[in-house]
Amino acid sequence: MTVSDQDITAFPVRVPGAPYPPCPYAEFRERPGLVRSELPTGSRVWLVTRHEDVRAVLTDRRISSNPAREGFPSVARTGGVPSQEQIPGWFVGIDPPEHDRFRKALIPEFSVRRIKEWRPLIQETVDRCLDRMLELGGSADLVAEFALPVPSLVISTMLGVPFVDRDFFESRTRTLVDLKASTEDERDLAVRELLRYIGRLIALKQKRPGEDLVSRLLATGVLSPQELTGVIMLLLIAGHETTANNIALGVVTLLSNPRWIGDERVADELLRYHSVADLVSLRVAVEDVEIGGQLIRAGEGIMPLIAGANRDLAAFERPDEFDPSRSARQHVAFGYGVHQCLGQNLVRAEMDIVYRTLFRRVPTLAIDADVDALPFKYDGTIFGLHALPVRW
Repeated sequence: MTVSDQDITAFPVRVPGAPYPPCPYAEFRERPGLVRSELPTGSRVWLVTRHEDVRAVLTDRRISSNPAREGFPSVARTGGVPSQEQIPGWFVGIDPPEHDRFRKALIPEFSVRRIKEWRPLIQETVDRCLDRMLELGGSADLVAEFALPVPSLVISTMLGVPFVDRDFFESRTRTLVDLKASTEDERDLAVRELLRYIGRLIALKQKRPGEDLVSRLLATGVLSPQELTGVIMLLLIAGHETTANNIALGVVTLLSNPRWIGDERVADELLRYHSVADLVSLRVAVEDVEIGGQLIRAGEGIMPLIAGANRDLAAFERPDEFDPSRSARQHVAFGYGVHQCLGQNLVRAEMDIVYRTLFRRVPTLAIDADVDALPFKYDGTIFGLHALPVRW
């Protein structure tokens, strides 16, 4: 199947106030083959929106996640975020079999059993962040005062960051991921400061190991200290903003659907429903490959649209409705295949503990604004909220 020039579609830009995910996603799923598009940077890509096709892209060994490959889609800079070319260990951009070495070293640290061991720490962190928010009085920005600090402080504790350094660690991480509140120069500086700090932390753990993630990874001998620096930076960036946005969007959704508050099934349905990491799974074909009846030539870029797949009627009944009673475990909010998010068990645990604790301790919590007027993130690669004013 071929595509003519007139079939090339402008990439569906997120428009403030418009539905999310963008309406064209549903139209794209109805077309035969795939949709040829152009990113704002000028890179041409194949847009993939059907659930079956997205999973095919994310599991085909003829398709690469390495941004150094010719034809890999170019997107606008997010400011300061490093890559495998800049520091070793940025393993989301490494293809198998080299990628497997990193993943095998990390899997035990994010297993269901390990995360169960971390739950008391997560609970303690959530309670501490909530205490701080409640001290502000009867209103606050839930994003700034709760959703952003929780994942940063959880991961910093898991890494073994000394307590006295956690405010520094959390503030630099917040600068790095908050594109609205920080400039590109500020984010570049935050990256340099974090990399220097992580390097010192690794050196400290080499001399005085503890019961933390960094010490255990060093003990395996699988990763060099330089590679571990990149791994930690990746865990910090990948796990922080996505979790913070899932927390904030989940609060809005649950306050709008209060009958589901306390239901243990809400996390996966929220992950499917919001699909915050819609635009991050960029790929490039390294050989000719057919996906969804469309021939993709070697060197052509591919963008699987996660939100498109998670709203596919062929995979989910009534996909535009929020319904935790459905089985949503086949969603691709964490990706799929060899690059599926390692931290998914941690994210689920954080979301579960956050919602249970927040709504138990603050039963009068309410959104202090018109929901339709909230500052949703239509200007970045990760969907979410810039702010969430609440009162109690």
